[in-house]
Amino acid sequence: MIPVTRLNGQEVYVNADLILFLESSPETILTLQNGKKITVKETIPQVVDRVVEFKSRCYPKVSP
Repeated sequence: MIPVTRLNGQEVYVNADLILFLESSPETILTLQNGKKITVKETIPQVVDRVVEFKSRCYPKVSP
């Protein structure tokens, strides 16, 4: 789960695995696999960084 901020200032947590795509117009809109859309204050790069950070905690690198 990643934290994001709705336009009204409310912080919510989104399942990063359910994000289908992101768009900017000018706010960032997260489209989830179920078709729901969430408009957030964070920029696309910020959301991507949070997803990458979350995934790196879930799937740590394995040494050969």
